[in-house]
Amino acid sequence: MTSFEELAKVCTKIENTSSSLEITSVVAGFFKEVDDEELDIVTRFIMGRVFPVWSEKELGIGPNLLYSAIARASCLPIKRIKEFVRDTGDVGLAAEKALSGKVQSNFFTEEELTISEVYLRFRRIAQLTGKGSQDTKVKVLQSLFGSAKPVEIVYLARLSIEELRIGVGEGIVRDAIAEAFNVSSGLVERGIMITNDFGLVASTGKKEGEKGLNELGIILGRPLKMMLSQVTPGIKEAIGEMRSVAVEWKFDGARVQIHKNGKEVTIYSRRLENVTSSLPDIVKSVKANVFAENAILDGEAIALGKDKKPMAFQEILRRFRRKYEVSATAIEIPLFLNLFDILYLNNESLIDHPLSWRRKKLEEVCDKGIIAVQVVTDDISIVENIYKEALMAGHEGVMLKNPGSSYIPGKRGKNWLKLKPIMETLDLIVIGGEWGEGRRANLIGSYLLACRDPDTDTFLPIGRVATGITDEQLTELTKTFKELVISEEGIHVELEPRIVFEVAFEEIQKSPNYESGYALRFPRLVHVRTDKSPGDADTIERVESLYIGQKGRRNSNGNL
Repeated sequence: MTSFEELAKVCTKIENTSSSLEITSVVAGFFKEVDDEELDIVTRFIMGRVFPVWSEKELGIGPNLLYSAIARASCLPIKRIKEFVRDTGDVGLAAEKALSGKVQSNFFTEEELTISEVYLRFRRIAQLTGKGSQDTKVKVLQSLFGSAKPVEIVYLARLSIEELRIGVGEGIVRDAIAEAFNVSSGLVERGIMITNDFGLVASTGKKEGEKGLNELGIILGRPLKMMLSQVTPGIKEAIGEMRSVAVEWKFDGARVQIHKNGKEVTIYSRRLENVTSSLPDIVKSVKANVFAENAILDGEAIALGKDKKPMAFQEILRRFRRKYEVSATAIEIPLFLNLFDILYLNNESLIDHPLSWRRKKLEEVCDKGIIAVQVVTDDISIVENIYKEALMAGHEGVMLKNPGSSYIPGKRGKNWLKLKPIMETLDLIVIGGEWGEGRRANLIGSYLLACRDPDTDTFLPIGRVATGITDEQLTELTKTFKELVISEEGIHVELEPRIVFEVAFEEIQKSPNYESGYALRFPRLVHVRTDKSPGDADTIERVESLYIGQKGRRNSNGNL
């Protein structure tokens, strides 16, 4: 069994290493040493995750619950713990400081805290529900801290809120698996995208090598990451790139991935959360209109009013969040299914086949009433007309897809392009805020935004947004963010990176004031994207790409 202390020492070493290549080698070396049965857990822990992305389990440990556990374990008041957090700026260092004078409960035994034991206790916490569950969670965490050595306490506290802060993201873990077990990083990445399971891929690479990785396939009932689109500069450029394009209306709907296995239907959101119970009308539609024995389908849930015009996106998200009175809300906000792809059919993966072939299969097994209308053409005027029709109908624009492209899970590329009226937006993670003044004194009135560095799994500040938020939204957001406060100093609040804002802006500027190196000019909140996870936030590469693109437009047009 591998001790948690070994993991903690590796994390400490990583924190003191600046080179990504060196960090990858450190992680790879640890993967080689870990027991086979714990490799699955370690691949997640090293990224600050407790459960697989596809798992429905949630720890449900917020900062306040963590502070309570540290307070009990240290016999200090919660107020003192919060002071430590404010002074250190880190829950791990605060926990270490609070518990520095305590003797661990297993000091006089030969027992040590193992990685498996930590995982089992976290799993128990995730299973606790109902009356008294919060207090029991605190007791389990308190017991963990009581069993931990000083070096372990730092990372136990951080892992409790799934924020390890050592700069190890999916890219480093992918490369570390390849290095540790001498397998192709391309095969490792493919396996991760298909199975959505780093532990499974690592274990397969270790035990079966490249042959085993090649044989990994889609698992029905386990969601895979969804293929993503990027903005096209124009129709002419898209057709020039693809020659002919498959054109579909772009609805302002919520992405869904549907797994049908016999009579059982499971629906996953863009965040890969199981939302089946919230969408009975979509389940009914699938059962009535999908004739395959088993399949994985990609599409959107859209809401149309009595006038057949699209309802606001936030109304759709109300349906996805609804856990009670689902039937009544379904009558108020009926959802319609719009399928545009099929990834798996009757025990066979289809993702490596071209879109044109997948489209035929989709039409063979689904009623046309739930399939997106698609036109394949190389005629610019036809695309322009379809685009105008979509806008007239109140939709976002059109999707332009490469008919010869395969389905690449989790990737944003040039094979799927979206065309909509020019108003650039970014999906950014909220990492902090500021308390307001005057009538907004009890509300968090301004939010610090960050883009994502996918290699280090860190968030890079890029600006603040306070415009486009109604008083009603501020009240609701403040209530949500109060549960995510890590520390406070004056009016400044540090928040757990859980919530994604879609933000519009006039321009991206170079700026030394933010760690990303960029700032947004005139940012404005468009949507609170509760359908997106922190991993869906836009990357620093996308920010850089937009910055370069706007410079090009300025040079060619004389302005933006």
